[in-house]
Amino acid sequence: MMVSDSLYCTLWMLSFFGQYLGEDLQFSGPANGAVGGSVVFAPDNPPSTSINIVQWHFGSTLILTAQSDSTTIVPTYSNRVSFDINTLALELWNLRLEDSGIYRLTVVTSALDQHTGETSLQVFEKITNVRLIGPEDLLIEGESSANISSKGTGSITSVQWMKDNSPLSPSNSIIFSSDNRSVSISPVQRSDSGEYQCTYRNPVSSETATLSLIINYGPEDVSIKGEDVVDLGVRASLSCSANSEPAASFNWKINGTDTNVTTDTFIIDETDFTHSGDYICTAWNNVTKRSATQKHALLVKVGGGGGLSSGAIAGIVIGVLVAVAGICGLTVYLTKTKKIPKLNQQQKGPSGAAQSREETKARGDGTVPGKMSEHIYENDKHENVYENVKLEDSRRP
Repeated sequence: MMVSDSLYCTLWMLSFFGQYLGEDLQFSGPANGAVGGSVVFAPDNPPSTSINIVQWHFGSTLILTAQSDSTTIVPTYSNRVSFDINTLALELWNLRLEDSGIYRLTVVTSALDQHTGETSLQVFEKITNVRLIGPEDLLIEGESSANISSKGTGSITSVQWMKDNSPLSPSNSIIFSSDNRSVSISPVQRSDSGEYQCTYRNPVSSETATLSLIINYGPEDVSIKGEDVVDLGVRASLSCSANSEPAASFNWKINGTDTNVTTDTFIIDETDFTHSGDYICTAWNNVTKRSATQKHALLVKVGGGGGLSSGAIAGIVIGVLVAVAGICGLTVYLTKTKKIPKLNQQQKGPSGAAQSREETKARGDGTVPGKMSEHIYENDKHENVYENVKLEDSRRP
């Protein structure tokens, strides 16, 4: 339906003098839309009197003209807009970036009062394909640097960085680029491990990308847990731990000798005295190429309490052997030096008889009767006669 020339003339005059009549149509605020999406413009306070004519403009371009019984949309917008005469709302869909700008509503009532108002539209491309690109090499605490950059498409109005769901702030070691789309950490510390999040935003869309960083460190703070003293013949174990990323591997030595045990726990099924000594645990980090050690002294003792240590028992055994050897040596020495007399009654001679008499006289303390002494004397005399006879026989031809 065509608008009459007289109506156009009226609209022109109202537009010309509109600035003196006032702009009293209010809108809630600027509108935002996404490419391909839609948006609705509607005044918060439409006129309460009957409407004679309505016009919507984009900048200086007319979009539509409406009366109470008809609406005329210009060909450029014919397939992209709709209008509600009751609310004066204009809906625009299939938005394009070039639709961004100022939209003006003009209303003429039946009393020929003019009401105008303006609002704005900003069209944004939706944000898509956001991703983070981080370091490919392994990161070592105190040695490495980490650079994280972000990529994405769309109309980006803000970039926000988070770490483990908390805002990431700049510091002496954390530096952001001028466009806030990349961050550099140098040198990295173990506290820099975690999940990094970068969010691209605009008023109509947002998208977040994440990246995990692992900072390798250690080993350090090596410790050994276990008893210091255990009973003989029992099961015992020592446990080694260390702060390390990745987890450390372990090696055990006893008194400097490698045990070929490479687990964090050293288990002794049944203790004996050879298990006493210094246990050394070495923790090794295969990424940082660093190691750290800890020592633990273990003593195996005889059960029952108050027992002797293996060293004390060995000392006692050695002492007994030395004592026995000394006694045997002394006996041999005294025997060879004739300080211990040989008593053999079958080989006693005159000297033996005399020695017996001396011993008998030495015992003359009243405990041996005198007849016993005479008997011994007679025996000695017979022995002398016997010796003399043997001597004479030996001299005969």
